[in-house]
Amino acid sequence: MSTPPDPAAAAGAPDALLGPADVRELAAALGVRPTKQRGQNFVIDANTVRRIVRTAQVRPEDVVVEIGPGLGSLTLALLETARWVTAVEIDDALAAALPGTVASRLPEAAERFSLVHSDAMRVTELPGPEPTALVANLPYNVAVPVLLHMLATFPTIERTLVMVQSEVADRLAAAPGSKVYGVPSVKAAWYADVRRAGAIGRNVFWPAPNVDSGLVSLVRREPPATTASRAEVFAVVDAAFAQRRKTLRAALSGWAGSAAAAEQALRAAGVSPQARGESLTVTDFAAIAEQAAAIGKNVEETERTVEGD
Repeated sequence: MSTPPDPAAAAGAPDALLGPADVRELAAALGVRPTKQRGQNFVIDANTVRRIVRTAQVRPEDVVVEIGPGLGSLTLALLETARWVTAVEIDDALAAALPGTVASRLPEAAERFSLVHSDAMRVTELPGPEPTALVANLPYNVAVPVLLHMLATFPTIERTLVMVQSEVADRLAAAPGSKVYGVPSVKAAWYADVRRAGAIGRNVFWPAPNVDSGLVSLVRREPPATTASRAEVFAVVDAAFAQRRKTLRAALSGWAGSAAAAEQALRAAGVSPQARGESLTVTDFAAIAEQAAAIGKNVEETERTVEGD
């Protein structure tokens, strides 16, 4: 394994990171134009990417995975500090160009960088050491599913910092009882302690987006103690928020098989059937899933006993 970088020495190279002119020149040379279809907005401010690395608390021993590196603005800043960076890029032209950008602007870091040319939603393994951190400017249109996929697929990721649309940041970090608390909030909480970690202005992007951006920090912790699987818990979450204006007794009736069955599972979990999903914690949802499975198992055993008689 190569020697970890010297952050002070790397940061002392002011020309290593990409500025506005560099980003536009690279894009022009590649014939690349940011597309709304892929949610592309390239960061053009070196201070912003260094701020992201600091906020992510990237350490010299960290192995970082980055999703959607684009032209490499954040990639270069991560390589100034991290032991290893793996970037996952779906765009053909951007994926082909990024290794060359790293080699030309931070040649001493080229051996600590790897690229995966793929859709992040299809990635199930990464080259190099196992990742310890995820840091990314996520494409706005797929931010939540990509984030949840990476957390589920790579349990060694201890810390995550993502830049997403401000509204999405609010949803991810929302607490029970909030108007924006919903499926992303609960599912993210299954994996980690989640909080808002700052705001990012529009003028640090090219092209400037029509929405503000926010930073979200996720620190991995153990999921709720439950005999229910993650899939079983997430099924309850999806059902509860599919009709969020309804009481849980009504909203979960389809999932449970009937309103009466939903009420039975809710009461067994210590949750009021008249409550709504927005008032429950991820631990509450896990309890509901566990009780429903237990009730279902008891019913099956009873039916087998009756058939045996």
